[in-house]
Amino acid sequence: MAIESEAGAMAPVVAFALVGALGVGSQWLAWRLRMPAIVLMLLAGILIGPVAGVFDPARDIGPLMGPMIAIAVAIILFEGGLTLNFHKLNDAAVGVKRLVFVGAPLGWLTSTLALRYGAGLSWESATVFGGIMIVTGPTVIAPLLRTARLAKRPAALLQWEAIVNDPIGALAAVLAFEVVLVLNTATTVSAAMVDLAIGISIATVLGGAAGYGLARAFKRGWVPEYMKVPVLFALLLAVFGVSDSILHESGLLAVTIMGIVIANANLPSYTELHRFKEHATVLLVSGVFILLAAGLNLDAVKSLDWRAVAFVLAVILVARPLTVLVSMIGSGIPFKEQILIALTGPRGVVLVAVAGLFGERLLSLGFEDAALIAPLAFVLVAVTVVLHGFTLAPFARWLGLTGADTPGVLIIGGSKWTTAFAEALQKADIPVLMTDPNYGHLRAARTAGIATFSGDILSEAAEERLELVSYATLVAATDNDAYNTLVATDLAPEFGRDNVFQVMREKSDNSRHQLPRTLGGAKFGPDETHAGLERLIRDGWTFRVTRLTEEFGFDAWRATRPDAHLMARIAPNGTIRLIRKDEDVNGGPDVRVVSLRPPSTDDGEQPPSDS
Repeated sequence: MAIESEAGAMAPVVAFALVGALGVGSQWLAWRLRMPAIVLMLLAGILIGPVAGVFDPARDIGPLMGPMIAIAVAIILFEGGLTLNFHKLNDAAVGVKRLVFVGAPLGWLTSTLALRYGAGLSWESATVFGGIMIVTGPTVIAPLLRTARLAKRPAALLQWEAIVNDPIGALAAVLAFEVVLVLNTATTVSAAMVDLAIGISIATVLGGAAGYGLARAFKRGWVPEYMKVPVLFALLLAVFGVSDSILHESGLLAVTIMGIVIANANLPSYTELHRFKEHATVLLVSGVFILLAAGLNLDAVKSLDWRAVAFVLAVILVARPLTVLVSMIGSGIPFKEQILIALTGPRGVVLVAVAGLFGERLLSLGFEDAALIAPLAFVLVAVTVVLHGFTLAPFARWLGLTGADTPGVLIIGGSKWTTAFAEALQKADIPVLMTDPNYGHLRAARTAGIATFSGDILSEAAEERLELVSYATLVAATDNDAYNTLVATDLAPEFGRDNVFQVMREKSDNSRHQLPRTLGGAKFGPDETHAGLERLIRDGWTFRVTRLTEEFGFDAWRATRPDAHLMARIAPNGTIRLIRKDEDVNGGPDVRVVSLRPPSTDDGEQPPSDS
């Protein structure tokens, strides 16, 4: 098959492959380099598009690009709606209501003023574009929160605001455009308002009914497990298409409501559905950003003058902070959290996609300044994405609104050996949280000053009360192998499979009683089960932390302590890595090793508290 078709255009199949490879490749590279993924995706799209001219979406994909982006944005918003479980709001509920009911209209006003007096747009163009600027970009917020490791409440506020206000912003632009249309055509005000009301009402009812009907069908077993995701996708596309055909952009509202209804329906298969949607969203976000960046008109961007700079500064430094701070008056949200939210307002693909659409519509009505809407939108997205991508994490740390600076260890199961292990880690300045469903199992840990949670780590109470963002490593170490395997398997997607461990399972002579080896976490430390580790502690074994030096490296440590079981390695920056069996350890100056030592070893080594 030819790589290129007529007139130098890239074959559509190759174009799709290129977009997928660049999008996912950018996300992977960002993970390796610890950089904001959005920044690399924008850069990749611009390089292959307007800079190198290798890929032009309008030329290589053609008229399918618009519908593709519209459907992708709809799926992204639906997946966002799936994350909005009302039980998870807790103390953020008041702030979310303020940001939606007060912040949305106030943001519309302040954004319109920034466009009128900063960018110099006409009132008509500024009002329509100002409505779109209510959105703060769930496609950008999600990866930023994943990287910045924010505390629970400010993260919830930013996530809920972004997802709920996205369809509201699109509908605000529809409302403003209808008003402009009435003032500049023969359309009557009553007819335009009736169409708008009917469209919004149908979108709300359609989304709610679809979500309720789907949840009911899943609960009653009317859909087999293997068809749940295909049925979900088919219904999602149908709801979006029907609603959007009645009132343009109302489909975004319909699918968001559908997602929220499903999220709060207590579906048994909700976790699996949500994880699959998360994976699909990663692909879609990558693709949409690459497409929009590659299709950027550099000439239009170059035509912008100093007013564009004034507009961006007005939005970031005046409009956004003013909107949030006024909305939060009397909310009870701490001022530090208000400041963080006020100075965090990245825009994403929804803004660019919807702004381009309404810019073209306003141009058709004779508003020449509407040609500036698309480039202004892209510049705002690029600046806010880069700015917040690099500053959110350090700014949040400066305000004290992130998890612990040193990623901690979450230990599931209270016992003598886990308590001793937790004490050693805590004395080495590693944050530790120990949980157990049995309150009595945590008595020794509480006495030792270790943070504890009495309850099931998989329960809603744990999800609501614990700041798991502070912990990067999980150890499932109860005396129940099946429960350890369940916890490790269920939380592996959240922590990352490389960071989830469990104690060695008890061996069974009967294969029917053996748990699948593909489930659970990785083994670490000695070849001992929970009972074996308890026995070692009763026999006098202790956990020790040793700091390596240039003169006393890892080989010397191992030579002088042949009976020690290596448990973990603590890097000079404080990050901890549990050691799998037979894993090579990279020792060096200021690296600390955590080991389980027999009682006969007494070589004058400093105890963990002095290491």
